[in-house]
Amino acid sequence: MQQPIMTDERFLSRPSEPATEADLSVAADLSDTLAAHADSCVGMAANMIGVSKRIIVFADEATGRNMVMFNPRIVERSGEYETEEGCLSLTGMRKTVRYERITVAYRTRRFREATAVFEGFTAQIIQHEIDHCDGILI
Repeated sequence: MQQPIMTDERFLSRPSEPATEADLSVAADLSDTLAAHADSCVGMAANMIGVSKRIIVFADEATGRNMVMFNPRIVERSGEYETEEGCLSLTGMRKTVRYERITVAYRTRRFREATAVFEGFTAQIIQHEIDHCDGILI
């Protein structure tokens, strides 16, 4: 079910709690909310819909589909660059540092451990959403 977008910076600044299998419905709501904002948004973290859990969903350029990750963490990165990003939860553009290529360890929808490599814009989206999970506002 589509949820309203959280804009309270105090809430968004708090690191999120680890997700569990009990949070599968949060991932479904997050996916529905991203789909509803597909014209202006390519990724979301659960805290953007008011749930302080480490769950992200993003548009994967390689597959053309949205992908959900539970408890994602970047385990390797390379190709540092500076960029500007916007956010559905915040106004304006903000400067930040990102990496061209990242390796992410996460849990799938079935809560199996997985690791994947992402590059380019998809890698940038994932880094932005993991920042949300860490309470970092961009």
